[in-house]
Amino acid sequence: MNAPVPPEALKPAQAPAEMAALLGGPESRPWYRRPLPWLGIAALLLAAAGAAWWWTQRAAQAAPHYTTQPVARGNLTLSVSANGTVQPTRSVSIGSELSGTVLRVNVDVNDRITKGQVLLVLDTAKLRDQVLRSQAGLAAARSRVQQATATVAESRATLSRLEAVSRLSGGQVPSVAELDAARAGLARAEADAGSAQAGVDEARAALSTDQINLSKASITAPSDGVVLTRAVDPGNAVAASLQAVTLFTLAEDLARVRLWVYVDEADVGVVKPGQVASFTVSAFPGRRFPARITRVGFGSTITDNVVTYLTWLDVDNTDLSLRPGMTATATIVATERQGVLQVPNAALRFTPTAAAAGARKGIASGMSFGPPKTESQRKGAADTASTATARQVWVLPAGADGLPLADAVPYAVAVTPGISDGRSTEIAAGGLSEGMLVITAQTTGPAR
Repeated sequence: MNAPVPPEALKPAQAPAEMAALLGGPESRPWYRRPLPWLGIAALLLAAAGAAWWWTQRAAQAAPHYTTQPVARGNLTLSVSANGTVQPTRSVSIGSELSGTVLRVNVDVNDRITKGQVLLVLDTAKLRDQVLRSQAGLAAARSRVQQATATVAESRATLSRLEAVSRLSGGQVPSVAELDAARAGLARAEADAGSAQAGVDEARAALSTDQINLSKASITAPSDGVVLTRAVDPGNAVAASLQAVTLFTLAEDLARVRLWVYVDEADVGVVKPGQVASFTVSAFPGRRFPARITRVGFGSTITDNVVTYLTWLDVDNTDLSLRPGMTATATIVATERQGVLQVPNAALRFTPTAAAAGARKGIASGMSFGPPKTESQRKGAADTASTATARQVWVLPAGADGLPLADAVPYAVAVTPGISDGRSTEIAAGGLSEGMLVITAQTTGPAR
């Protein structure tokens, strides 16, 4: 028979242990000594750290970053480019007013000639015959003048005799009809004398014309120069019609040539006589030839709907390197500025995006979806537009070291632009000063 259990053995504090001993199971541990809760806590902490890092990177990518360049002083040149051809200062086209056969050609291309030198001779056989014919006609006209003069003298004597008889007879003889006939005969004789004299003048003019034609059969040089072209050979027939045939083209002086360029209507306002220029030709690609503008045409030339104006540039060609007809590319110096305040053209075209300001306001501004825009995506047609109408630039505050301040906010500065060389623009007036950082581009990706 079992002994009875004492009452103190049945106390609650000892019951679980005794029950576990009776059942043969392990003793239970508290929760903070168990691994599973701690693993859950670690996972939650890692997830929170990852989320915080992700939001931080997202905000950093959404924040704008700027490309800046300091404002500086320097020299600025406004240049105008134009294409054209080299021409002689004065060219002469020599032709023939006469038709005939070429008897002799005395010069060839590139020959140097002097004023009065005979270049070409036509066959003069017919011309000499015409001169002889005109001389004979002049002699016949002079003979008719002599005959008419004798008739006038005879008629005048007859009239004088009849008038004397009438005075002596008291008007009885000769009759009035005879006197009138004598007076009419004198008038006809004087008229014939005038006509004969006019015939002499006409014959003399015809002779002079034939002699001039005979002299023109020998074509001479009107001035010193160089033969550029020759379009005739001995034996060729020259047929002069309403327009004289061009036989030679002469350049008066190749030591000085003229460059003809066509300036675009957008640039003609800044091009004026007296400005200096330089140009290159394909024959001498590494050499620049100096020139000076002497004339800017008022008449326009339209080619493919492009309006241009012919401009002359005089060039010294003492070494005869340049030849008529060469194609040239000229650069005309329209305006020069020394030591002016200037900024890149990109700064005058730059405008910050609306997201740039919001990105600085807090981390929530970075919670935008989609890929951030890059600098290359922001470039467009405005990047090549004119800067003449720009009225402000955006400046980023800089520290003592000249670098942009952290988290600096850009602000606009009013300016008045001047001339531009295509890369930089003069700042004629405004609130800019040397050393300030002007913004030229903006990105929203990581800083570079």
